[in-house]
Amino acid sequence: MVRETVDGPPGEPPESTTPPADDGDSTAGVERAFAALLAEVVRTERVAVDSHFFADLGADSLVMAHFCARVRKRPDLPPVSMKDVYQHSTVRGLAIAVGGAAPARTAPGVTESTPTAAPPEEAPLAGSTLRYVLCGAAQLLFFLGYSGLVAFATTGGYRWVADGSGASGVYGRAVVFGGAEFLGLCAFPVLAKWLLIGRWTARAFPVWGLTYLRFWIVKVLVHANPVVLFVGSPVYVLYLRALGAKIGRHVTILSRTVPVCTDLLTIGAGTVIRKDAFLLCYRAHAGRIQTGPVTLGRDVFVGERTVLDIDSSMGDGAQLGHTSALPRGTTVPGGQRWHGSPAQPTEVDYVRVPPVRCGTWRRAAFGVVGLAKALLIGVPLVVAGTALLLTRVPVLGGPDDPAPRSVTAGALLLDALVLSLVGFFGFVVVGLAVLGTVPRLLHRLLVPGTAYPLYGFRYSVHRTVARMTNLKFFVWLFGDSSAIVSYLQRGLGYRLSPVEQTGSNFGIGLQHDSPYLSTVGTGTMVADGLSLLNAEVSRTSFSVSRTTIGNHNFLGNYIAYPARGRTGENCLLATKVMVPLDGEVRTGVGLLGSPCFEIPRSVERDSRFDHLRSGDELHRRLAAKNRYNLRTIGLVLLIRWVHVFGLTLLSLATANGDGGAGLALDAGFLAGSLGFTAVYYALVERCMTRFRPLQPQVCSIYDPYFWHHERLWKVPDTHFNAFNGTPFKNLVWRLHGVRLGRRVFDDGCHPSERTLTTIGDDCTLNTGSRIQCHSQEDGTFKSDRSTLGAGCTLGVGALVHYGVTLGDGATLAADSFLMKGEDVPAHALWAGNPATAVRDHRPRRSPADTATEPPGSVAGPAPSPRSPHHGTTVAEPTPG
Repeated sequence: MVRETVDGPPGEPPESTTPPADDGDSTAGVERAFAALLAEVVRTERVAVDSHFFADLGADSLVMAHFCARVRKRPDLPPVSMKDVYQHSTVRGLAIAVGGAAPARTAPGVTESTPTAAPPEEAPLAGSTLRYVLCGAAQLLFFLGYSGLVAFATTGGYRWVADGSGASGVYGRAVVFGGAEFLGLCAFPVLAKWLLIGRWTARAFPVWGLTYLRFWIVKVLVHANPVVLFVGSPVYVLYLRALGAKIGRHVTILSRTVPVCTDLLTIGAGTVIRKDAFLLCYRAHAGRIQTGPVTLGRDVFVGERTVLDIDSSMGDGAQLGHTSALPRGTTVPGGQRWHGSPAQPTEVDYVRVPPVRCGTWRRAAFGVVGLAKALLIGVPLVVAGTALLLTRVPVLGGPDDPAPRSVTAGALLLDALVLSLVGFFGFVVVGLAVLGTVPRLLHRLLVPGTAYPLYGFRYSVHRTVARMTNLKFFVWLFGDSSAIVSYLQRGLGYRLSPVEQTGSNFGIGLQHDSPYLSTVGTGTMVADGLSLLNAEVSRTSFSVSRTTIGNHNFLGNYIAYPARGRTGENCLLATKVMVPLDGEVRTGVGLLGSPCFEIPRSVERDSRFDHLRSGDELHRRLAAKNRYNLRTIGLVLLIRWVHVFGLTLLSLATANGDGGAGLALDAGFLAGSLGFTAVYYALVERCMTRFRPLQPQVCSIYDPYFWHHERLWKVPDTHFNAFNGTPFKNLVWRLHGVRLGRRVFDDGCHPSERTLTTIGDDCTLNTGSRIQCHSQEDGTFKSDRSTLGAGCTLGVGALVHYGVTLGDGATLAADSFLMKGEDVPAHALWAGNPATAVRDHRPRRSPADTATEPPGSVAGPAPSPRSPHHGTTVAEPTPG
């Protein structure tokens, strides 16, 4: 199905077709100009000034985004944002609201007491292909060297463990070797950080240079440290302190996003940081890495899915709500509560659980017990099991063999086939059985609404339930099909009945704090990335409570829904919306933005497929979709098993060497497995599309095209993170069909529709950013191309929707949501949720632009806020 054209024939109409604004009567002139422009967009002769954009004209957000883009191209008209359109939905109301003059455009987070004059941003650095290639080669050499070091220690240790006498001997050796290797892997990143960097300071340096190479090595090692598994424990806080972070007593950190420039992180005593929060202390911008401090005072609360950019701070007792962001240079005064993206003051209290007694000894005991369980149970079991498996496989020879036997290809294939079949499908069967029983029994130990102390037995139970039931494999397997309802309701304990089955009730990215306290009303559909916040946390306590989503809602992508969210029935929650916790219960409306505001629940254009959602036609198409999705589940199980089989075969082949050859094979296994995974899944995805690019679509979810498109989302993509910050990430994206320019720096971006995405030369893409070339609203699916021009920057956690164009050198600030159909001018700075133009983005050149690499190390005295360091201003309080 071909996408319906909404913005007229190709090319812009001549400006003379639209009357200019009348200087004598400013509002009346703006009104006439708006009406003429809108008539061109909706392709009608005239538009009445009191016609409702959505109810009367049948426009949708994509149509109005084109209208806003045309208004912005008229220098004689005040700029209009989508938020203006939704809040003033007639030409007359819009003209009165924006007035005859362009409103002042200030940076996010700027208050009346803050100077609004900000220096212009640095221009994107000119790329160097030579540095790009040399840096990639150095990164590959480091990876191979580190892999060889780990392989050398691990292989010899496994053989020593397997030579143990009896079960007790094997266990004893597993404890010794496993503990030594665990502690070594934990200590090595800390040692490497202090040797390669020393202390992090606020500065900037270009990507792909020597300084960046040291930064990348430390970042990779810090993220790969097994201590990250102790997030939520005092052990993790000790790890950050060892890396140089200044963290006070009784701090609780639940986010798995590890800070990198830890010397620039200051956290006061009693502070709580919820999960999925970004406090990286660095960002990538315009071809540079910029490092800067993030400072949190005492008793601060940071909510879920938040972004704290560099040079941001919060005073003692301050709060930042969920789905919020602090742009660069923003300060939340002590005792104040802020929320939104960009954040602004609010009266909502985000700490809703009373304090209980939780002292230092309880925290210390919890950390010691957690380490003991890992070193005496978890690690030894893994080491012993792996060692016995590798040494007892017949093709590799038994432990009494004087030397490994010659291996035939047939024996290798047979052993790999048996091991992969038993291991993979055994995991599927046993995993479903365990998830359906153990967490359900453990949950009975928690009473909803009761405040429990942190770091106690019930806290451990709560964490165990959350970790087990958030296993991504099964949600990925069953999501976007009718099977997800049975899995969530019967397997995990969601309260869903009565269910109105649509075949797409839930997407593949779903998480929760407690599935047994999660209620989703009948007729509600959820896209991808929903996080149900069933837990409340304070500096000393936690509690669990029921999170309820009303009937006949539609939830867009990447929404954090808290307990006691103030939405009821028949609501549309847009992508990245901040669910309100105050005010009346919203019903029959749409909500957009952070903080949210009301928009129409639906428009006439989106009801074109409603006849397919009821009656006999629904039953027929739903049955066909279920059959297709069942085949998809079988296909993706086969795809995952073949991947496991390939890794098993590679492992057995490389494990058959000895001496120097064996070491080389073991080191090659890590690199080979990563390369095999990337190429294999790229080939799988291209085969699914028959090596043809996707085309823009508007169709029903009961159209076979949509079922095929859903299948593409099942291709695993977690291995992409291993390539972040390297030139090899660009090779992977090209294999998947992304139209990618030269020297793109990708620190963790995720384009959902690869062949609909175009990224220009020297773009800078930050951690957690997304390019989503599709949308699903109720029963309608839409997709279109999105294009980033050369030198663009996507901030941390930013999201670009479909049908979007960013001009050369444009910047989308951290945590921003660029709505569908937006056209961002070249060198513009946009920020917010939804994103709007912040100010004129006048790039300037600096001496660093022509330097191939600034001298000196990352360590050293920090530059002053207004004095350039190697030609780059790094501490100016500007957003984006």
